Amino acid sequence: MTTPKHLLLYWALCAALPAFAAPQRDVQTIALDARTPGTRFDGIGVVDGGGATSVLLKDYPEPQRSQILDLMYKLKFGASVSALIVEIPGDGNSTQGSMPSHRHTRADVNYGRGYTWWVLREAKRRNPALTLDAAAWSAPGWIGDSGGSHDFFSPDGADYYVSWLKGLRDVYGLELDAIGSRNERGVSYDFAKTLRARLDAGGFAKVKLHSFDNWPDDSKFDFVKDLPKDADLRKSIDIISAHVNAPESIVPTWVREAAAAMDKPIWNTEQHVYVAGFDGALGIVQAFNRNWIDSGVTKIVDWYGIAGLYTLEPYSGVKEAAIRANWPWSGHYEINPQLWAYAHYGQFTAAGWTYLPHGSGSLAAGGSYVALKSPGRDYSVIVETRHASTPQTLRVAVGAGLAKGDVAVWRSDAHAQFVHVADLHPKGGAVALTVDPDAIYSLTTTRGQQKGSFANVAPQQAFPFPYRETFERYGDGRAWGYLPRYFADIEGAFELAPCPEGGHTCLHQSVPVRPHSWAPDWKPYTILGDDGWTDYEVSADVRMRPDEAAAVMGRINDVGSGYGAIPKGYYLELDGKGDVRLVVVRGKVDKKALVGDAEQHALIKAANDAAEGGEKVLARAALGPAADGWHTLKLRFSGTSLRGYVDGKPVVEATDALYGKGMAGLLAGPAQSGLSMPYYRDVVVNRVDGALPPPTAPLPGQAPMYSRPR
Repeated sequence: MTTPKHLLLYWALCAALPAFAAPQRDVQTIALDARTPGTRFDGIGVVDGGGATSVLLKDYPEPQRSQILDLMYKLKFGASVSALIVEIPGDGNSTQGSMPSHRHTRADVNYGRGYTWWVLREAKRRNPALTLDAAAWSAPGWIGDSGGSHDFFSPDGADYYVSWLKGLRDVYGLELDAIGSRNERGVSYDFAKTLRARLDAGGFAKVKLHSFDNWPDDSKFDFVKDLPKDADLRKSIDIISAHVNAPESIVPTWVREAAAAMDKPIWNTEQHVYVAGFDGALGIVQAFNRNWIDSGVTKIVDWYGIAGLYTLEPYSGVKEAAIRANWPWSGHYEINPQLWAYAHYGQFTAAGWTYLPHGSGSLAAGGSYVALKSPGRDYSVIVETRHASTPQTLRVAVGAGLAKGDVAVWRSDAHAQFVHVADLHPKGGAVALTVDPDAIYSLTTTRGQQKGSFANVAPQQAFPFPYRETFERYGDGRAWGYLPRYFADIEGAFELAPCPEGGHTCLHQSVPVRPHSWAPDWKPYTILGDDGWTDYEVSADVRMRPDEAAAVMGRINDVGSGYGAIPKGYYLELDGKGDVRLVVVRGKVDKKALVGDAEQHALIKAANDAAEGGEKVLARAALGPAADGWHTLKLRFSGTSLRGYVDGKPVVEATDALYGKGMAGLLAGPAQSGLSMPYYRDVVVNRVDGALPPPTAPLPGQAPMYSRPR
């Protein structure tokens, strides 16, 4: 985008003005001096996870998949973030969905599952200086099952972390810089000590431990009071961390003083700015600045970066993400203004820089500024003027230990983001400029920045219909992380696996027992398709054991609030005894009502409960034993008429007008021994009474994530 001539002239005039000649307004001086050592800057960045936030990113064709990754992680190109924290996949719902663990059971270890390894590798390849961090939201249910308490905060949990780190290092050649105890799930001093000991013994002594990553303002820092009194705990926890939602939330002064006395940094391991459009971009920079100014926080990561998930999901990326990658079947993606908010930090700083003493503060008419220095003499000043009442003139006085050359100015506002608008020439050791309300500025002596972009982004298209997936075209499932295209697991893990009789590939629900979920669980299910579908048929071949159940789902128009994942929609279920149920599910449960064991009782409501959060059985049938053989389930929607078929024969029907449209899906029910683990093949979404379509072909350029078997 070219800069208007009048704007260029304006900036040139401002650059030429001596500080005392600023145009008819008070001048605010920012004095920069590098003689006093500053506090280390540990980076700004994003979270990938907190519930399968980029599950559809892997399904994009090339070159679009690489373009999206470039825009997020490539140095001096797009957001260019300097820090990334990922969720260690754990089989349970953790806001946006679930991701498959590398250890479904105690004896099971598979470092090929999922896409998180791939995200870490691709991000690090684009920026070798990127800092890597991780924590568990959910985790497999076997953790802690031998100790009686069934608690994640157990030696099992520590060993689980170490085993994941070994896979990351030995298979993918990556090591974390830091790891968290667990995301938003309490405090355990014993666990922090055990984890530190297991990390050291496992060859991960350099991996720093941050704790405890909680969010309630009234209690999240209580553990800091005990650090001075407990030498082992103090030695175990390297970084004091919490979720600090600046500017509304701040770190108390006593915590800052205690951290400084113990020489421990403070990190914000999850910041939220849920605001759409450019005001959201302003909010991100405001939050980054205020985290340091008000709280002394040296690392800030936002939830979340790339929205590679269905738009049906509760936080689909309109307000939360830098890039919307919701449409892999078309190759279309969209850049939110938030991307350039990250760029105003990411392209002008790096982890390992230092905050300049006295170089940060508030602007008189609204806004803030933060100054950082490279290990050399370069410096950058990041300014935001969100909700400022009037233009303001700033004088940046450059003191000892800093570069004396020209200062480049990059600017973003609601009309144009990330524009190089001027090069200011210091006069009398200072530069001056006027900053407008509701804008972002980066002033820097560094060079090489660019507003990265790609031409001819594909237009948005609807999900392919009719759709058929036989799971036969993937070859070695490891190359794909065992995950088929376009399926988004909301709970459990639906993975490519050999069919029970061999010779073919199936989809298999692979989680045997309820996990330690971050959010309340319902039943394992996965979704795909278009939430605008109305009249259609969804079918699949299913196979289950005697105590298990499998179902096809349709007209799914909600997958929960983000804390709890009960859908709104219908399903047709067959169990091993041959019982058939046609069920309507009525959606989310009020989380305020979920306490202790009542949580699961509230989530798995009794049949015929018509209240929200419950299931109402619309029709039943009994067919006789159905276990250990293949059966075809088909659920047909035509207006308010619903009909269920088993092996081509109509067996149940009902009339229900509650939901008129929505996505398709697959479901696995509870089992006597834990969770059902059925197999599925030949999933079809078709027109009512339509002829069987051919398998939906992959797009040109849809490539596996992993090129070599592991």
